[in-house]
Amino acid sequence: MRSMIHDGSQILNRSIAKLLFGLTAFLVLHTDMVAAQEAVTVQEILTDPALFHLRQITLRGTARNVQPLDPYEIPAGSTCYGGYLFNLEDDTATLPVAVPGLCGVPMVKDPDVEDGARVVVEATVQAPSHGGYALSFKSGKIAMDQEGVVQAIANRIMPLVE
Repeated sequence: MRSMIHDGSQILNRSIAKLLFGLTAFLVLHTDMVAAQEAVTVQEILTDPALFHLRQITLRGTARNVQPLDPYEIPAGSTCYGGYLFNLEDDTATLPVAVPGLCGVPMVKDPDVEDGARVVVEATVQAPSHGGYALSFKSGKIAMDQEGVVQAIANRIMPLVE
């Protein structure tokens, strides 16, 4: 009986070791993927926007020209509040960033960033000519992407700690 318990614990230990090895391999791969995302520059996106279309990326830079949006209506009919736009400037170029508002809940909200703030932006790239929607810098309304503008839609914005 004792040898059966001992054999069972060895099998359990091997299973745990395999699980830990797999988890470690996943974490190493995931860390490499995150590091690769952090290496994306604005110029890389502007050079080949179709390559980045709908990809989640991480950018670092300085917020410029922060513009709160008036409440706007999306095609589904809901009104959205608290959205804003800004340009993200890194050492290579500048990219427009849209921060969508909260839809269906009337509120007053200031932008989460100030002009000149150094930030890390996790975003989804919207390449031109893909029939998507983009928040326009001109009118503050959602319009079909007809201007040929590459835009990042922010999912998360954090202060850049250097």
